[in-house]
Amino acid sequence: MLILDTHILLQSIPKRLTRVEAATLEADEDWAISAIVLWEIEMLYQRRRIPHGLDHPALVALLDRVHIFPLTYDVCLSLRRLDFRSDPADEIIAATSLAYDVPLVTRDARIRASRLVRFAV
Repeated sequence: MLILDTHILLQSIPKRLTRVEAATLEADEDWAISAIVLWEIEMLYQRRRIPHGLDHPALVALLDRVHIFPLTYDVCLSLRRLDFRSDPADEIIAATSLAYDVPLVTRDARIRASRLVRFAV
């Protein structure tokens, strides 16, 4: 299983992933996201930073096949373990990876600077 950061999930729809990202996602098609990713997608859409919201057919189809990890007590406690600071959504995504011990796929430089979060690539 892999946890996808928001931008990786969104870039997987038009297939705008790097070769390494695409190969990683193809090798393990059991994908998950943090529930905060749903909120982040809708906020990006409302702010006109992405062209489609949660009701876009391709995104609906993709979300139907990913596991969505809820924001839980364990995820919130894992926020204490983070060795970086970023926006709250990114911290929750990284804490979700820590809480469930599932590798994260992200391009985010702040998250990637972590020595605690396990990355798939």
